[in-house]
Formats: sequence, C-alpha cells, structure tokens
Amino acid sequence: MTVSFEDVKAAAKRIEGIAVKTPLLTSLYLNQLLDAEIFFKAENLQHMGAFKFRGAFNRLSQLSVEKRKHGVVAFSSGNHAQGIAYAAKLLNIRATIVMPHDAPEIKKEGTKKQGATIIFYDRHNESREEIAAAIAADSGAVLVPAYDDVDIIAGQGSCGLELIQQLQLVNVEPDYVLSPCGGGGLMSGVATAVKALSPKTQLVGVEPQNFDDHMRSRQMGERVRVDSKATSLCDSLMAPTPGEITWAINDRLVDEFLVVTDLDVMHAMSFAFKYLKLVVEPGGVVALAALLQKKIDIKNKRVAIILSGGNVDPTIFTRCLQEYPNP
Repeated sequence: MTVSFEDVKAAAKRIEGIAVKTPLLTSLYLNQLLDAEIFFKAENLQHMGAFKFRGAFNRLSQLSVEKRKHGVVAFSSGNHAQGIAYAAKLLNIRATIVMPHDAPEIKKEGTKKQGATIIFYDRHNESREEIAAAIAADSGAVLVPAYDDVDIIAGQGSCGLELIQQLQLVNVEPDYVLSPCGGGGLMSGVATAVKALSPKTQLVGVEPQNFDDHMRSRQMGERVRVDSKATSLCDSLMAPTPGEITWAINDRLVDEFLVVTDLDVMHAMSFAFKYLKLVVEPGGVVALAALLQKKIDIKNKRVAIILSGGNVDPTIFTRCLQEYPNP
C-alpha cells in the first residue's frame, strides 16, 4: 500500500477552498546569515495552527453517510487531535480524541473548543492505540490514524504540492526541502509531491533527539522502535517508530535524516519569533533548527523548509525567549 502523486493531487482538490493555502515566506536576514536562499512554508498559519488539518479533512470528507453517523475516533498529543476535531465539526461528525494527560494545554483547549470529546491517558503506562480501538469497537466509530493512512498522507502531501507550485511561480527549483519527521505522515506526503514535481530536489527529514526512529531505521535497514518513555520538547514528533506505509515511502524517497536537540529547538523558536515574526512550536521548528545549527551544508543553495505548527504553551515559549534572548 502506497500513496501516488495522483492521490496527493486529488486530496489537494478536495481541500481546496477549505484548508488555508499557507504562505511561502523569505527572510533577508536568514538568507544572509546562512549564505543561502531560504523559503519557509508557514503551516503554523494553517487551520488549528498546524498542517494536520489537511490530512484530517481529506480523510473525513470521504466517509460515507452511514459511517459518519457513528463518528470518528483518533489518538494524538494535540495537532492531529485538533485537525480531526475541526474537520469533524465542519462535516457534522461526532469526534472522540484520545490524548495524553501531559499534552500541551493549548492543544487540549483547541480540541475541546471544536466540540470533540477527549479521553485522557497516561502515555507512559497505557496504550493509546488499545484505548482508541476499544472505543471504535464499542461505538462503531471510524478509527483515524495520525499518520499511517493513505488518505492522511495524501492530504499532508498537499503541503508539498503547494510549496513546489509556489516556488515555480518565482522560477525556483529547490536544492533541498526539509520537513519535520515524527510518524512520517507529513514527510512521506511531501516527499511524494516534491519528487514528482522536482526529481532533483533532495528531501531531508528532521527528527528530535531520542525520537530519531527514521534515522535509526535507515541505519539498520528496517523499522526500528525507540524508547517510548524517552522525553523531548517536541511533543508532536514523539512517535516511537515509523509507520509501515510512511516508512515504505520515506525509505525510498527521503535522501537524508537529521537530528536536533531540545536546545537547538529552543534557540530556533526564539530565532523564528525575533527575526521571522512567527510563533512556531517545538516540533514545528526542527527544520529551521537544523539549518541554524548547520547540520547540512546549504551554502549558495536554494532551500525550502516547512514550519509545521505553532501550538506552543506560553510557559514553554516564554522559557525559550528568556534562555535565548539574542538567538
């Protein structure tokens, strides 16, 4: 099972006029600092503050009338939760979301405000998959995975499709496209679109330290599971292992994986606020963090990065600004 470029184009058409066509921005200061031409896709300005709405609406909009009657159930630390909740609200579908107790408050509030029912669990001692599966079995609700689903991946791929189309308008073919990489849904969708439209472009996935499951899987030649009890500031990228579908795509299309630390992320969040005038959450800023820490040589290159979300608790955001006042 895989995702084709035709799937991505169909998803883009399905969400057209509903999802935000997020801007592709540039910064003279960033370009001068890194001696490169850099473009950033601001998915933190998407509905509910993250790219996840794309896949959520693409998936839910295709449910039959009968399936919609039974509702949907999903598990997420926040951004998928909010995307599903808002898509369900637009489509008049009942949504139940399984979320960890320690999910950021801003993501809990965003999910609740869209009318979804939240079931909390302990991410260290309980299985969200089992809880969601039990709810689906009891209620008949459709279980909607966060990333390992063809329609979810195709929806996320519309971000990559837009990115390349926006670059084409200014006659730019990127040398690199960097994307955050958690379970791999965004990365695999973006890779599918980018490689179809710009085959020479190098795809780079960026992961947080302790949850570098894609990098380890590449090194081992098979899907690897990391310690799910490890910690990371990047709550949205804490998938312990790549999805089956996402890994099959990413292993084939993604050229390289990079890893950044929490300190790298905090520095990048402060940088984005001060110089790009954007609020970006920890998991959403990892691609920028990789550039700022010079994890890859981009001198004189054209580079596009995805800022995948902006849902960060004020306490964490304030801490980043205080610890890195002059990033």
